[in-house]
Amino acid sequence: MGLLALDRRPGVLLVGLDRPEKRNALDEAMVDEIDDVLREAARDDPAVMILHSITPGMFVSGADIGELRDRDADDALRSINAGLFERLEAHRWPTIAAVDGPAYGGGCELALACDLRLCSPAARFAQPELNLGILAGAGGNWRLAQLVGIGVARRMLYTGAVLDADDALASGLVDEIHQSEHLVDAAVDLAESVGRRSWRALELTKLALRQHRPATTGFDVAAQALLFESDDKYQRMTAFLERRRR
Repeated sequence: MGLLALDRRPGVLLVGLDRPEKRNALDEAMVDEIDDVLREAARDDPAVMILHSITPGMFVSGADIGELRDRDADDALRSINAGLFERLEAHRWPTIAAVDGPAYGGGCELALACDLRLCSPAARFAQPELNLGILAGAGGNWRLAQLVGIGVARRMLYTGAVLDADDALASGLVDEIHQSEHLVDAAVDLAESVGRRSWRALELTKLALRQHRPATTGFDVAAQALLFESDDKYQRMTAFLERRRR
């Protein structure tokens, strides 16, 4: 696929994000390609899905700000990223994020939507949306708090605090740390371990666990629609893009 590299193995599906010129920033084209993979994988033989980056030292820098700046309330109500992460979390089989490098904004929310997370020492996690005049409306407002606790979530959301790999492990945001050169292999080993269980029991266990997670997605989508129309959002994102160009 154009922005993804797929590697199918018995019981394992590796989905490599491959947009290095934009630091794997999530634009609508990449969202659509991941959606296509999810649909096909749900019909294919059971497999644990691993999301990783083809480029070492890079996971997902966030949503594509150049595209996000021009989205309006109608775009927000389409739930472009939030809808993808809902479908990723609801995928029939377990999913693993292998995070090497920054996972900011939508990149952190992408990792949060996976069942398990491994990272390298170079991993960094942050939710800087409030600095851009929007909110973490694709799951950061609730998945983060449920995973790391309300105190850490408040610090990350209110201040844009960045968690390094050790902080992420201590807070429960990630499950294991591995050196970058071994990260994907460790994710495959974990996927193979998971895949030795009953696939039907795994599927039903995922369904059972989803009953325990209250979500704020409906509110987040409506709030994001309001923020997407604000001058503050446009000015902050324009300033961000200008700083990055310099």
